[in-house]
Amino acid sequence: MWFQQFYLNSLGHASYLIGDEKTGQALVFDPRRDVEVYRQTARDRGFRITYACDSHGHNDYLSGLGELAGSAHPPQVWGSAAGELSYAHRPIADGEQIEFGDVGIEVMHTPGHTPEHISLLVYDRSASADTPALLLSGGALLVGDLARPDLLGGQEQARRHAEVYCDTIQTKLLTLPDHVEVFPTHVAGSLCGGNIGSRLSTTLGYEKRTNATLAEVAEKDEFVRQCIRLDNLPAVPPYWRRMRTQNMAGVDPLGVLTEPPPLPPDDVAAALDGGAVVLDTRSSEAFGGGHIPGAVNVGLGSSFATWAGTVLPADAEILLVLDRPGDLWETVWQLLRIGYRMPVGWLAGGMSAWRTSARSLDRTPQITVDELKRRLDEDAITLLDVRQPAEWAAGHVTGATFITGAELPDRLDEVPADKPVAVTCGSGYRSSVAASLLARERDIPVINVAGGMTAWQRASYPTTT
Repeated sequence: MWFQQFYLNSLGHASYLIGDEKTGQALVFDPRRDVEVYRQTARDRGFRITYACDSHGHNDYLSGLGELAGSAHPPQVWGSAAGELSYAHRPIADGEQIEFGDVGIEVMHTPGHTPEHISLLVYDRSASADTPALLLSGGALLVGDLARPDLLGGQEQARRHAEVYCDTIQTKLLTLPDHVEVFPTHVAGSLCGGNIGSRLSTTLGYEKRTNATLAEVAEKDEFVRQCIRLDNLPAVPPYWRRMRTQNMAGVDPLGVLTEPPPLPPDDVAAALDGGAVVLDTRSSEAFGGGHIPGAVNVGLGSSFATWAGTVLPADAEILLVLDRPGDLWETVWQLLRIGYRMPVGWLAGGMSAWRTSARSLDRTPQITVDELKRRLDEDAITLLDVRQPAEWAAGHVTGATFITGAELPDRLDEVPADKPVAVTCGSGYRSSVAASLLARERDIPVINVAGGMTAWQRASYPTTT
């Protein structure tokens, strides 16, 4: 049996390819939308992708099942028999055994994160006929954590899902041998857990001994209470509302992709007049120094997809400003993975071309925490904190307004407008995103706090909890 993990840092996502060296057949599990990485790996190893499967209807990205199914030699697509899936698939049910060559698959219905959730217990028959080797756990068990049960409804529905989750763990997961390696889909960087560890895999035995939430499973009420502590969970980005519906229905293949063209400043200005949105992917410092009026700033990096999906409308016609032309396809794929259309183009020559075209520029002032402290003491500024709930609870500036960044697009009217607004986060990245959104949508002077709360604390300025 051959096995490979594919880690996508920007979404905290892991997917998997399992190949049988005897028959040349292979399975892709929880594929992302840009599926060429699996095809290329399969080609290199002499495998053909004959099966593909999702553990559940994902909230955080669009599945690549549709891309694989739309190929010239499509794989057989599996889907949870407990799910209401609208795409063509072979239903697989709890306890079902599937064999291809030396690879054995045991299907486990593992609800809790979602009702239809399945995990795959994998056997390497060439090594041992009846000893499981690894568990593709999806969101059923994470490294140091459990996946959140609150994504499909309110507090009461989350409670019911957590109760089911408790039964899943007791009757399915804890009965597996300690040696079984666990490979989750939601890994470091995912918002589907509140405390996911940095390693990309674990074992059942290690989790039994160290996973704090798992330790509560013997007392169901306490387990449920810990699972639905929303103050300990990251806020859900707005684009997540759209992902699961599309994944359950089946994601349309992208087809042949045409590269977005480089556009001169005149064409960019015309597109802006037509309603396009400028997405500036430079650093917060570069954006603050000068940007196209009305642009939103999401620096290209590990959190790009999350924050682009937070501030961009679902149907946005996107114009890109890039640091380097070589960043184009990385940016494009990060947008396509979360359901946006191909950008209409990018600014040829970057901001240098825009400046030399004699067009107007906006700036976002950047202030140090020393200047912020002085202006707060003078009551000359409003501080908006856009960090996650757990960060806010751990320590914040007295008198600050708290609206976590994921909720800001729906709560823009709650931001006080009587004074200039300084926006802070942990370091200055998220606050630059939020400040650019505020400047675009509200007529408020906005300022970004360089260094954020990390700098504030290192300067030994006071916080409260």
